[in-house]
Amino acid sequence: MQLDTKTVATLQGTHVIENIFGQPLGGIVQVAYVVEDLQKSITEFSEKFNIGPWFYSNGYTLKEASYRGKPTDMRMGLALSFSGNMCFEVIQPLDDKPSVYWDVIKKKGYGFHHLGMATTQYEVDVARYQKMGYVLAFEGLTPRGIRFAYFDTTGDLPGMLELIEYNDTQLKFLSLMQQASVNWDGKDPSRKIEIITNQLT
Repeated sequence: MQLDTKTVATLQGTHVIENIFGQPLGGIVQVAYVVEDLQKSITEFSEKFNIGPWFYSNGYTLKEASYRGKPTDMRMGLALSFSGNMCFEVIQPLDDKPSVYWDVIKKKGYGFHHLGMATTQYEVDVARYQKMGYVLAFEGLTPRGIRFAYFDTTGDLPGMLELIEYNDTQLKFLSLMQQASVNWDGKDPSRKIEIITNQLT
């Protein structure tokens, strides 16, 4: 798959990321919500806001995850979609283990959870937010090996902040979803995430 030239510049086989689907590098690329029922939320976002299609996993497995400094194997379902250049995510906790998702639910209920920020200098940005005094509340690897870090910014913002590592793998993964949303006809709003991941192998 050829990536949008506005998204990446190719220099002798090395991708230099300039922006993310039109969003500035280092800017907000994702809006995420924590929900009680994943499929119900997919239906509501699709029918009420024309966001779709959604690509979901009912058992999203993270690697090397830690919650507030302690290893965790918490389970969750999630779904991703695009509206224009913005990625939307809905997350449903599947157990009652402590997590950043339950932190927000217990504090203010289901709804908005975090903003996602793209980074190509993961360690630098993690250190930068720690230096600002924000607690690193959750970190790990996605099934594709992409690093992520949640900072508890709820004292200053309506929710948390997630740093998301962007590289070729992440760009290809999300590009397929973003392309599916272009001129979407409203049909088949809920699709298994394997439709996307199987195209990456």
